[in-house]
Amino acid sequence: MKAPGAIRRLVEKVLYIRQLTPEIENEINTELTRLGYISDVDYEALELLMDEMDAGRIRLVPSP
Repeated sequence: MKAPGAIRRLVEKVLYIRQLTPEIENEINTELTRLGYISDVDYEALELLMDEMDAGRIRLVPSP
């Protein structure tokens, strides 16, 4: 995923399917590590994801 806004697109996927899978979580972490920083757009997306999870609208899927 080396395009700008990759984290935002991953968050959009989570919001669409209403669950955070280990695979998507790993992709987000990998992208954060690769970039070494977070853009304002990606930060806002992650903030929205956390708000949705806190509200119970996103399910965290455990690792198999």
